[in-house]
Amino acid sequence: MTERHGTTGREIPAPRGSKGHRQRHERTAPTIYDVARAAGVAPSTVSRAFSRPDRVNAETAARIRSIAADLGYRTNPLARALPTGHTSMIAVASSDITNPYYFEIIRGAQAAAAERNYTTLLADAQESVTLEREALERAIPTVEGIVLASTRMSDSSIRMLAKQRPLIAVNRDITDVPNVVTDHAMSVRQAVDHLVELGHRRITFLSGPEAAWANGMRWRSLRLYAAELDVQVRRLGPYAPTAAGGTRAAEDFRDHRTSAVIAYNDLVAIGFMRRLVALGARIPADVSVVGFDNIFASALMSPELTTVAPPLRTLGSMAVHNLLALIGGANPTTVQPLALPTRLYVRASTAEPPTRRRRWRSTTEIAAGAASAPAARRPTATRGNRLPLSG
Repeated sequence: MTERHGTTGREIPAPRGSKGHRQRHERTAPTIYDVARAAGVAPSTVSRAFSRPDRVNAETAARIRSIAADLGYRTNPLARALPTGHTSMIAVASSDITNPYYFEIIRGAQAAAAERNYTTLLADAQESVTLEREALERAIPTVEGIVLASTRMSDSSIRMLAKQRPLIAVNRDITDVPNVVTDHAMSVRQAVDHLVELGHRRITFLSGPEAAWANGMRWRSLRLYAAELDVQVRRLGPYAPTAAGGTRAAEDFRDHRTSAVIAYNDLVAIGFMRRLVALGARIPADVSVVGFDNIFASALMSPELTTVAPPLRTLGSMAVHNLLALIGGANPTTVQPLALPTRLYVRASTAEPPTRRRRWRSTTEIAAGAASAPAARRPTATRGNRLPLSG
C-alpha cells in the first residue's frame, strides 16, 4: 500500500507500523504453502521436514530447507509446540524484581533451565498478589512448569496452580506442593548467637510483609530461641521489604530503643541505618544491626552490614532441576523439604552494646536545623560515624 503525496502524485511508502505497512508485510511474508509450492511437495511434507526430519527423505528435507531459506521462510517453534504442550519454556515468578534478593535466584534458575535447553519466562508481581496471579494465568498456556520465588499468594491459590502445571515453591513450605527452602531456624540462631556473644540482651525484630512466609518463620524462630537464651525480643512492623520500609521502622524505633536490631532483610536494614544516622545515631556504637540475604549493597554500606546469607543461586537452580524432573514425569514428594543451610557474614554494623544511652535529635530539631542551614551546604556525618548521609 502507498500514499499520494500532495498534488504531484508522487507515491511514498506507508509509515512503518501503519495498517498499510502491516498489510504489505503480511502479504509478502512467505508461508508454508509458498515453500510447498516452490518445492513441489505437500504442506504437510514441509511441516515434517522441520518438525520431524527423520520422517522425510534426507534429500527432500535438505531441498525444502534450502528453498525455505531462499524464500525467507521462518518456522514458529511455539506454534508447533502448543498442541503437544512441549514448549521448552518455564515461568519464574518473583515478588519484586527490583529487590536484589531475587537476582541470584533468577540467575540460578536461568542457568539450570539453559542446561536443558529451556527458556525462562520472568513474571514480576510487584508485591501484588493480584498481579502475580494474573501474570501466571496468562503464562500457563505457554509454559510447561512454574517456579514461585517467595510468592505472597495464599496456599489455596498455589495449590490451584499446581493442579494445572508442575510447580515448585521457593522459600515457601506448603503441604502437598514441592518446595525448596532455606533453614530459617538456623539463620536466626546464627544472628542471635552473634549478638549475644557481643553482650546484647534486648533485640528488636523489624518485621517484613505479613504475607511473607519467611517473615513468620523468622519471628517464630526468634521468639523460641530467645526464650531458650533468656533474651528479650520484641517486634515492630510490619514494614514493606524495602529501604523505605526501613526508614519508617527507624521512626518507630527511635523512642523505644534496644541495643540490637534484626531486620527482615538487608533492604530494610539499610533504610533503617540511614535514617538512624540522620537522627544522630552511630552505627554500631548506639545500635547493632543485622540483616538477611547478603545482597550486594550490604557490603557497599559504611559501615558494612552484618547479614545472614541463604544460598540464593542454589535455591534457583535446585528449584528448576526439581521442576524439570516433575515435567519429565517424576513423582512429586510431600516429605519434609530439604532446608538449605545459611551463612553469617560478620561485618562492621555490629559491636558491643553501648554503656550509656545517647540522646538523638528529634524531628523538630532536624527540621529547624535544615531551615537555618545555608542552601548550598550539605549535611556531614556525625563524628565517629562511618555511614554517609544522603544529600
